[in-house]
Amino acid sequence: MTVSNIFLVGMMGAGKTTIGRELAKRLGRRFVDCDHEVEARTGVKIPVIFEIEGEEGFRRRETQALEELSREPGLVVATGGGIVLADENRAILREQGTVIYLDVAPDVLYERTRHDRNRPLLQVDNPRRRIHDLYAAREPLYREVASLIVPGRRGSPAAMAKTIERELEKLCER
Repeated sequence: MTVSNIFLVGMMGAGKTTIGRELAKRLGRRFVDCDHEVEARTGVKIPVIFEIEGEEGFRRRETQALEELSREPGLVVATGGGIVLADENRAILREQGTVIYLDVAPDVLYERTRHDRNRPLLQVDNPRRRIHDLYAAREPLYREVASLIVPGRRGSPAAMAKTIERELEKLCER
């Protein structure tokens, strides 16, 4: 098995961007954050896209970015937390690379994201409950597309990237 693109999936706050950057550095690959790609293409932050186009508009833009990024080989891509919601995206992820699911407990996710105003889905009366609900809905989808499931823990991003690198080597040996 060879690894073309590496896609990191998981809930918001799981560490996809931070760990993805570190993993790309270790593997000598280019790193791309799918959410940042959408922002660069539109010239506005994600909350503005949500405000103007709603979640549906954002999801369309996210799919377009994923389709285009998946055609460029050798990337490490941090996806948005909701990327797995669309059947089309799950197919792209499975077919175009190796998918690493960073599984982090909802209460840890809440602690990591509770002060972040750049997350439109958490701008509700009870963000902790919202994270639990999103996790319950998305977790089976993350598992469905995952080539590797890496439990989130309090280790450094470098340690997490090293663990993922070792697991990728084992996958390639199969």
